Amino acid sequence: MNQLNGQKVALTVGLFFGGWHILWSILVATGIGQALINFILWAHMIHAEHVVGPFNFTTSIVLVVVTALIGYVFGWVFAYLWNWLYRPRT
Repeated sequence: MNQLNGQKVALTVGLFFGGWHILWSILVATGIGQALINFILWAHMIHAEHVVGPFNFTTSIVLVVVTALIGYVFGWVFAYLWNWLYRPRT
């Protein structure tokens, strides 16, 4: 098995998590967020009241940065565990 580069995996997962939340921020800023939440809940047959608040740029930046950092950590841990589990046997 090939060994994973921890830095590359961490950056990839961090960018994915951060990018996903940039998309969410755009949906909230354009007013589509509430409609999307309503559809997702309807499609999952969930009856709960969730209200998407007004867009706030500072909150959006915090959301993206925190989730990107969490994604980075998850990616690094994943690569570390992968490399540990699939280390070359002698």
